[in-house]
Parts: sequence; C-alpha cells; structure tokens
Amino acid sequence: MELKTIAKIHTDFPAKFGLPRQSGIVGELSGTIVFEPEYRNPEALRGLEGYSHLWIIWGFSENFASAKSGKDHPWSPTVRPPRLGGNKRVGVFSTRSPNRPNKIGLSCVRLVDVLYDGENAPVIRVAGIDMMDGTPIYDIKPYLPYVDSHPEAAGGFAAEHVDDNLDVEFPEELLKRIPEDKRDALLGVLKQDPRPSYHSDETREYGFEFAGFEIKFTVSGTTANVHDVVKR
Repeated sequence: MELKTIAKIHTDFPAKFGLPRQSGIVGELSGTIVFEPEYRNPEALRGLEGYSHLWIIWGFSENFASAKSGKDHPWSPTVRPPRLGGNKRVGVFSTRSPNRPNKIGLSCVRLVDVLYDGENAPVIRVAGIDMMDGTPIYDIKPYLPYVDSHPEAAGGFAAEHVDDNLDVEFPEELLKRIPEDKRDALLGVLKQDPRPSYHSDETREYGFEFAGFEIKFTVSGTTANVHDVVKR
C-alpha cells in the first residue's frame, strides 16, 4: 500500500531539537495544515468544525537513522528511549520512537479553526503540535472522546517522568525579542526540558531554532537559564 501525502504542516520548528516529545504537552504550540493541491477541496472538511480535537497520522520524514546516514537503517526490535536515560533497551513497539519498521507518527491535536478563504484554502489551524515544519501528513481523523478517552489507562514506563518539568529563567530583555503571541509556547517548550534525558552537564549550552530565532540556554539543577536569543 502506498501512502499519499495529503498535506504538510507548517510549524515554528525547522529542526527536531526542542520539539515536545508528545503532542499536547505544550498546548500553546500551533501549526497550520496546508493540503496538497489534489486534496485542497472544502468538501473534504465538511463537518470538521464539530470536533474539538483531531488525530493526525504523519511521517517521520527526518528520523534519526536517515538524518545521520542518508538512508534508512534496518529496523531493530529494541530501542533506547531518551526518557530512560538512553541506556536501557525496550521493545520498539512499547515506545513511540521514530526508528521503527514504518516511520509513521500519531498525534492528537486541538482544532483551532478551519480557514476557507485565503491562499491555499482550505487550511486547518491546530494547537498542541509535536511536528517539524514541513512534516508530511497522511491522514486526518476526528478524535472521539467516547471511544478514544481512557482515563484509567496505564502509562507504562513513559508515565514515570511526566512531571519532570523545569523552572525557566528568561530575562525580560531577551523574551521581548520573541513575538508576543509566541512567548507562552516558547516558555512551555523550555519547561518540558528539550534536552536528552541522559545529558546532565550544567556547563553545556544548548540551542534550538524556534519561530525564526535561535534560543540558547543551559540547565542548572531543575532550572533552564536562557542566555541569548538570536534572530536567524
């Protein structure tokens, strides 16, 4: 079966580093879904506004294996999740690692609105994203709370570090360089600690691109300290 790219999502992240590890972790992060010309038909979205959330099925277009080598590696039955320190191996099907037989991602996002006028219309605006700019989308399905929500579900080892958030020290003069409507999202990204979990060097400076800026920071204890914001 051939998967067709029906759309691409445009976000503030041109690279992987800094992206939330799961959708919904940073609810302020937004993206715009733009359909490929073949699927740019408003009839295909009829009734969509009745839902608050959507499932997005998408492709790991720049998964770690292909990014390093230029080609896919043979699949491995085990992977080393960053949340377990990068040292412990678990089964690939017990994780959401991008290094899997089929490089398919699944995200639950909040539907902000559907725009039927303007360039490339119709387009869908969503929030709570965890995807790079330009990520290919294969399908969009409505989230159905009466079957998709399971509050009693067990989270396995993935739930062990859900609350491991950072405090953020972001000097006011640096924060003002970021457009006002992007600030809460950026603070949310830093709070969820974008570093690999096995990094603990407090002298190491990290950087990631966000909304046309490079954000440079270090982490001391449980606090992320932003040192510079550079226009790209």
